[in-house]
Amino acid sequence: METLLFLFPQFNYMAPKEEAYFKMFAVEDFQSPAMKEDSSRQKDKERKSRLSLFLTKSGSHENVSPHKKTNTPTSNISPETALQWSDSFEELLKHTDGVETFSQFLRTEFSEENIEFWLACEEYKTIDSETKLLSKAKYIYTVYIESEAPKEVNIDYNTKMAIQKNMEHPTRSCFDVAQMKVYSLMKKDSYPRFLHSDIYLRITRRKGPGATMFRRRSRSCVFNERGESKTEPSAW
Repeated sequence: METLLFLFPQFNYMAPKEEAYFKMFAVEDFQSPAMKEDSSRQKDKERKSRLSLFLTKSGSHENVSPHKKTNTPTSNISPETALQWSDSFEELLKHTDGVETFSQFLRTEFSEENIEFWLACEEYKTIDSETKLLSKAKYIYTVYIESEAPKEVNIDYNTKMAIQKNMEHPTRSCFDVAQMKVYSLMKKDSYPRFLHSDIYLRITRRKGPGATMFRRRSRSCVFNERGESKTEPSAW
């Protein structure tokens, strides 16, 4: 307001009502088209940010996951169970605790939207009602697919456009390609890092304060001076 009065000194002597009216409209009127566009984009970002915050607080992960989220403390997971998760990414996803622990890891990398999207697609394919199918499809598209969505997943343009075209009459397979791409990304990129993360190694007790390192023992063959073989245990 002070800047505008400096530029237009004739407004220094306005009546209170006129001054209030000027404050309400003058700034908007004197903004350049570029400034107005930036302001509009900022408001749009703030809206999506509020939506993202709402989804986080309302437990969107619980809403879309086919697995019941129990927030099981990692201390309650046995090392033997956790070691099974290292057999394959598919094996990890078979275990509810594995999915939840993997989700915790992804949150540390700010990429939890990948597992949430995959779980949402898994549930989506089980819906029988056409009305619910349409509603869930729009929800998944709004939250994970469209540009600048609050939890937008990393998929290519052509896949995104194909999904957008299917939104008028969504089918149970309309998210399959995107789900496969996100699955592949997690398997090849996130999963190997998860197996070396503090979260996972602490559960398997291979790393962490006061943890006991699991060490396999083998027996090696050693020959004495008389040529007689003698086996000795070795650790690795």
